[in-house]
Amino acid sequence: MNREFDEKLAQTHTDDLLSMAADIRDHYWGRKVTYSRKVFVPLTNMCRDTCGYCTFVKHPSDPAARIMTPEQVLAQAQKGARQGCKELLFSLGEKPELRYEAAKKSLAWLGYERMTDYLVDMCALVLEETPLLPHVNAGTLSEEEIDQLKPVSASMGMMLETVSRRLGREGMPHHACPDKTPTQRLRTLERTGAKNVPFTTGLLIGIGETWEERIEALHAINAAHRKHRHIQEVIIQNFQRKPDIAMALHPEPPLEDMLRTIAAARIILDPEISLQAPPNLHQRHIAYLEAGINDWGGISPVTIDFINPQHEWPEIRTLAESCASAGFDLVERLTVYPRFIEERSAYLDSGLTRRIRSMAGQDGLARDQILEAAE
Repeated sequence: MNREFDEKLAQTHTDDLLSMAADIRDHYWGRKVTYSRKVFVPLTNMCRDTCGYCTFVKHPSDPAARIMTPEQVLAQAQKGARQGCKELLFSLGEKPELRYEAAKKSLAWLGYERMTDYLVDMCALVLEETPLLPHVNAGTLSEEEIDQLKPVSASMGMMLETVSRRLGREGMPHHACPDKTPTQRLRTLERTGAKNVPFTTGLLIGIGETWEERIEALHAINAAHRKHRHIQEVIIQNFQRKPDIAMALHPEPPLEDMLRTIAAARIILDPEISLQAPPNLHQRHIAYLEAGINDWGGISPVTIDFINPQHEWPEIRTLAESCASAGFDLVERLTVYPRFIEERSAYLDSGLTRRIRSMAGQDGLARDQILEAAE
């Protein structure tokens, strides 16, 4: 890190910061902005972490707590395939069986001891029965777990969120969350890099971190990428209040905070890393284009945003029109970015290579572009 550079970045006027970031984006990515048409499958909403901002996780005693059955997974996957989705994103709480006996019993009823083992088999089921490419958000992973998942998942992801150890103190959002310690999450970035996994990570802003801590997190991500070249995309996501969370009264970050953080990310990160911000978490999301993003992330014509259920996905054609008005073409990508889809790519598992390449056009984006809902 260059402290003088970081201080100068913090003092730069917002308009100038955005202009610098947009120039970098235009030079490397041009005026195309991408998204992934996907179906979301919340394999389990139980988790051993209890983050203060999370509405997704349910305690095992909650009637809504569950682990999806293979039949439920397949039904959701097939529905997504019928609607032209290319990607299936498995989202799940982290290792609930290590904390809760009820979660352990539910998993045992399905014939498994570890959630990761079940996830591996559900990815294999999706590959066998549908044309979709699995992407897994399984949180922190050991080397063994990465080895298990790589042959059945085209890409993986885990939000770094922050490198602030302060946020793990009592009264803070990551208190008593063993998987949210920065060291554990940075280890996963390192492990997935060493094993050539196309990887997604990012920051969650507005949960109590400082500007300096955001910048430190961006540098940590960039350092891992420079070593391994495996980071596909970085997400800048804004905290959203929800009525049933510990942080229900916590203020949301203002738009300028998002724009400055996005711009800082574009300036700090290697330009080959895609920069993404969710379009459903702010009414003025088109302004993110001014700050240097080149991707909107996953948008589903089938399933809600299970992490932020009160925020609907934008209709894809409407988003395309908004992008066009801002001078951008909206195009559909795969869960694996074009630079990873090459002959003899070390990042693609040999068992998935043919499927991935068959779904990609000459530019590495999705061969079949869909704007309307499929029949």
